[in-house]
Amino acid sequence: MYFAALLARTEDGWEASDTDLDDVETLSDLTDLAREASVDEDTVLVFIEQEDAWFGVIRVDGEEDPRIYVSNASAAARSSYGEILLTDELLGREPGAEDSIAALEELVGLDGTEDGEPDATPDNDNTIEDNDDDGLDAVPAGPLGDTGVLSDLGLPEAELLMLRTDALVEIADALGAAEVLETVR
Repeated sequence: MYFAALLARTEDGWEASDTDLDDVETLSDLTDLAREASVDEDTVLVFIEQEDAWFGVIRVDGEEDPRIYVSNASAAARSSYGEILLTDELLGREPGAEDSIAALEELVGLDGTEDGEPDATPDNDNTIEDNDDDGLDAVPAGPLGDTGVLSDLGLPEAELLMLRTDALVEIADALGAAEVLETVR
């Protein structure tokens, strides 16, 4: 079960709205969605949470690049919404590196046999593709991203790193937005 909400900063405080992520396929889509909710290019936070597995905070300030924090990158990597947040840049990879590795493996035929040589074990289900885990081994366990994403808003890095369950409620409380978040929860 997922929960997603937008918190937009205004002159009068925070305004919350729940959001549907069905049409969001990329970080760019998510950033555009946040910018649409912005009042005078003020700060917008996007919260995404998968029950007790992970949460993510995306901060968009005007036209600046989004700042991202994910509480558990390996859990988020197993989620379609989490995959949106785990960009190559956030993971410290060259853009498209995963695609290049897959193309090279296909090119050289890394199935353990020479060209034209039959497979030594019939019905071998242990191919490179099957053991790849969709690249999850390249995703670190634990927090990933900008731990200072909320520092200037009232939630220091150390506190953010300690959050586990009900994290979004605690974040909203630290920001003074608990009541408005509760209206969309």
